[in-house]
Amino acid sequence: MRGLKNKKIVGSFYDGEEINNLFKVVKNSKIELAVILAAFYGLRRSEVVGLKWEAIDFNNKSITIRHTVTGVSVEGKVIIVEKDRTKNKASHRTLPLVLQFEDLLLKIKEQQYINRKICKKSYCSKYLKYIYLDEIGQRIKPEYITQHFQIVLAKNNLRKIRFHDLRHSCASLLLVNGVGMKEIQEWLGHSDFSTTANIYAHLDYSAKIESANVMINCLNGKKFSRKMGENSEENTTNKKAILQDKSSNIAIN
Repeated sequence: MRGLKNKKIVGSFYDGEEINNLFKVVKNSKIELAVILAAFYGLRRSEVVGLKWEAIDFNNKSITIRHTVTGVSVEGKVIIVEKDRTKNKASHRTLPLVLQFEDLLLKIKEQQYINRKICKKSYCSKYLKYIYLDEIGQRIKPEYITQHFQIVLAKNNLRKIRFHDLRHSCASLLLVNGVGMKEIQEWLGHSDFSTTANIYAHLDYSAKIESANVMINCLNGKKFSRKMGENSEENTTNKKAILQDKSSNIAIN
């Protein structure tokens, strides 16, 4: 048992097609919000549960990650810990509010209003500032996400991965679509560049192969482009635009 403590967990990830299939499966379900936040925005479970309405700027179209909710085991009991800070300083970040996710948030906000009207005094008023609530206003527990995610995968015959692997999936999709490690670090909220580089170095190798092909084509005097099968003009997209738009290869709606 002593060796298990230092055993490194190797994460897996979904490709774009698998993510799109997952989005279809969870659409209009209680876990849809968690899946989108993890797969599209790369949020940690604690950041998903801790997301508040005040973090959403509908006017400037942005989401600010700054509050977390974590389940901690103390003497066999799970204690919920709320923090007005993220895992590290870099985890406090602001991301663009894409149209598809904005529509989902507005839908959730409307449903919460309806639920309050229906439940009246029975509706829990303790968590009104939070986004991820159930029908009676109770905040979704972190463990629910982990457990229900596995149920959804099994029920729909989807490849088994951890919920946290959706965060890895987000990073891999950004990487294969031309986003650099530094930009991915900022998107995911890693504390330093080495953390991102160490985790996703194996994915970055495919980009190195592509670079080698570019050099081969260049030295041979052939017409080439950075992305195989595309002309050079199609690959001049600004990296910041890729962070907002390229990820939209994943169909939220």
